[in-house]
Amino acid sequence: MKIIIINGPNLNLLGTRETQIYGSDTLETIQKEVNSQFTNLKISWHQTNLEGEIVDLVHKANKDYDGIVINPAGYSHTSVAILDALSILKIPIVEVHLSNVYKREDFRSTMLTAKASDAIIAGCGKEGYSLALKYITQLKRN
Repeated sequence: MKIIIINGPNLNLLGTRETQIYGSDTLETIQKEVNSQFTNLKISWHQTNLEGEIVDLVHKANKDYDGIVINPAGYSHTSVAILDALSILKIPIVEVHLSNVYKREDFRSTMLTAKASDAIIAGCGKEGYSLALKYITQLKRN
């Protein structure tokens, strides 16, 4: 099974950015941990700060992957373009947020992109990625 994981803006700064909210692990560390847990999956990781690149990756997901995990970060609250791209997909979509968006600024509780997702995992830190992959593999087995 092939899964694409897309990470949005500022997640390249994990480990140094607001560690009290996002933790001290870098995205590279999270990637290594998750990959070691799911050796039976082909996982393709991506991070970009550019909205259009996220849209392009989502378009590619439909033909090349069995599921998508996306952490659109700040774009989850603002991007109709990413929502529209996700809405086209015919594969399972899980949106992940490291922090509990509902315990933060009010604007973070509106997540446009979540409207296209099969599941949303928020507030579980780096474990959110593993939970998302478990969910997708369960869906694909049933």
